Amino acid sequence: MYSFRNDYSEGAHPSILRALGESNLEQTCGYGLDPCCREAAGIIREKCGVKDADVHFVVGGTQANLLVIQAFLRPFEAVIAAETGHVNVHETGAIEATGHKVCTVPTPDGKLTPALIERVIAGHSSEHMVAPRLVYVSETTELGTFYTVRELREIRSCCDAHQLYLYVDGARLGSALTTPGSDLTFPALAAAADAFTIGGTKNGALFGEAIVLVSDAAKPNFRWYIKQRGAMLAKGRLLGIQFRELLRGDLYLELARHANEMAAIARERLTAKGYRFAVDSRSNQLFPIVQDDVIRALCRQYEFDVNEKTDPLHSVIRLVTSWATPEEAVRAFVRDLPAADSGC
Repeated sequence: MYSFRNDYSEGAHPSILRALGESNLEQTCGYGLDPCCREAAGIIREKCGVKDADVHFVVGGTQANLLVIQAFLRPFEAVIAAETGHVNVHETGAIEATGHKVCTVPTPDGKLTPALIERVIAGHSSEHMVAPRLVYVSETTELGTFYTVRELREIRSCCDAHQLYLYVDGARLGSALTTPGSDLTFPALAAAADAFTIGGTKNGALFGEAIVLVSDAAKPNFRWYIKQRGAMLAKGRLLGIQFRELLRGDLYLELARHANEMAAIARERLTAKGYRFAVDSRSNQLFPIVQDDVIRALCRQYEFDVNEKTDPLHSVIRLVTSWATPEEAVRAFVRDLPAADSGC
């Protein structure tokens, strides 16, 4: 069985494991105050071109999302997100558990636009309702699409006009930075967002997300939020070491680029076999429409998610390639697919 279910099935890139091993018997202070975390934070500030950004490291993406949102919002304030947004679909109500409603809007491609944001704002007009205050987007989205710099700037302008914060979930930021057609850079992201994350879990780290706070609004007492929510890792250097290894050179981008390239091979060959896609994704997530009987046969050899049905005989499947996906696994999967029937 080979898994295309996600991009974190493997462990970590060998250079990260080597660095962790080399530091194993070193003694450092805990809770993210060690030299490794300080060095990694400095590298992130330099890459983003924001000298006064606060950088914090936590184990997972859900932790990062709820911490950032809680730090920005007052109790009656809410989040605006696409209906498919991770904070709405895949975090078991973590944001609502902090007391903040997630106000969603349907989107055709998983992306918010100023018009969609303003639609949510218009629907919350009095003190009898929550007050939308933070816009949540992810790079890449849950549907594998990405925001261009122009699109992020347009959302930023909309946020400024309505006094909203912009938070970018970068769980798959590496993929967004290296997807063909993307013009996103670390500095451009930092210029648009009040806060964002740099995902490590899905791009070669054992675990870990870096939270980058650009706006001063969320900086005060952020470490208190981290501790209270159980997100402060005693052996915090394990996070700092990983992000130092990923970001001090080009490893972070190289790993993400590989994942995207493996998906591109699959996309090209699936298209040649006549398969259509539910979403035009150019990143490491693909959503081909496949006959149900073919899906059942494939499940004997491969793991992947089966999403919604498109008709009685076909369903959308989700294929995810990773930093460690071998090209032969991709080619074998496509070889095992028959040519698409006319219904695809």
